[in-house]
Amino acid sequence: MVGLEGYSKYEITRIVGARALQIAMNAPLLIKIKDEDLEKINYDALKIAEIELNSGILPISINRPFPKKKEGFKKIRTEKKVVEQDAEKIESKEEEEIAKEGEIMEIANPEDEIGEEGESEEGEAE
Repeated sequence: MVGLEGYSKYEITRIVGARALQIAMNAPLLIKIKDEDLEKINYDALKIAEIELNSGILPISINRPFPKKKEGFKKIRTEKKVVEQDAEKIESKEEEEIAKEGEIMEIANPEDEIGEEGESEEGEAE
């Protein structure tokens, strides 16, 4: 089987089928086959197409396009990155909670700050 390496069974079937259809529609044969051999295979277009494929003279080729490249595709392959991202989220939430607690403490004792400032102003005035 010359020329069949690298083709899948589906591609081989498609090639043989397409060539057999051409032969059935009176396309010229690409290989010289004796009349005796044609009579043995009973002029079967599929068998003639198989013989042509196995001889490697068919001008039919398979075009396999490459998949399209996707831009902006992010890959997270390791669990370590996921864990790091979760840790960053937890840290940012803790920082927000600490900042909120600080704001609450400032609001809770506004007189202490005013009182300290007021005493220092009175001391300067005297």
